[in-house]
Amino acid sequence: MQITISDGAGPIAKVCLVGKIDIAGAEVIATPIATLAGSKRGVIVDLSGVTLISSIGIRHLVSAAKTLSRKGGKLVVVNPNDHVKDVLVTTGVDDLMPIVANDSEAHILID
Repeated sequence: MQITISDGAGPIAKVCLVGKIDIAGAEVIATPIATLAGSKRGVIVDLSGVTLISSIGIRHLVSAAKTLSRKGGKLVVVNPNDHVKDVLVTTGVDDLMPIVANDSEAHILID
């Protein structure tokens, strides 16, 4: 699992993930995602490079989304492939963390 964070000094961070968010991948993203959720108003998570997401990976994203929601913020998922999107929609987490096609749509939801 590769993780790239575009943070800057602003209230919104972008996280790009590449690989599998299985048990090992979830361990890689857990702390950075939780830290951003605690310090930012919005987190954009680009899943275009993710080929698989497991329940533990979903759990970390949901936890971050709930942290952001409690303080009026939002986690938005960008451009997952069809398989990953189907998993997120089937589990119902798209109600908590919207799924959009691009960064522009994500910024509109967060702002």
